[in-house]
Amino acid sequence: MPALRALMDAAIAELQRGFLDDAQIESSRAIMGIDTQLVDDGTYFVVESGGDLAGCGGWSRRGTLYGGNQTPGRDSNLLDPAFDAARVRAMYTHPAYARRGVGRLILELSEAAAAAEGFTRLELMATLSGEPLYTAYGFRPIERLEDATGGVPVPIVRMEKPIDPSLLGSATDAA
Repeated sequence: MPALRALMDAAIAELQRGFLDDAQIESSRAIMGIDTQLVDDGTYFVVESGGDLAGCGGWSRRGTLYGGNQTPGRDSNLLDPAFDAARVRAMYTHPAYARRGVGRLILELSEAAAAAEGFTRLELMATLSGEPLYTAYGFRPIERLEDATGGVPVPIVRMEKPIDPSLLGSATDAA
């Protein structure tokens, strides 16, 4: 956990520059961070490169859309794959590994795992710095919001994506 927190801190501090000002970056720490429920559920991935932590992230079958352990409004109720979208959660790439496929790998792993549990859609809450990755992966924005939990409003984007139909077919065939 300490290594994951250090990776997240570096990602928050460095990768949001150019998208947020210093006050917004500091405020975003109140709505970002580790969610140990993902680790406990076995839906969190860690990507290593040469012994370094390159990135982390995952998906959830629970109601919480975004935020870390400290974020208010958490919802640990299980989602219904027949009606609800699986949540892509807590995605962070170490700045030294940005734009090298780490985020895409985590999205691919998350999408395949959610499909295997019967989900047909993914949903996430993106930071402005994450939005280009998610858009390139096929997510589309459905709502632009601000979260002022940390004191200064931080822009965020709710996005969704249908799960690749080829994954749904293989999940059904394997069942």
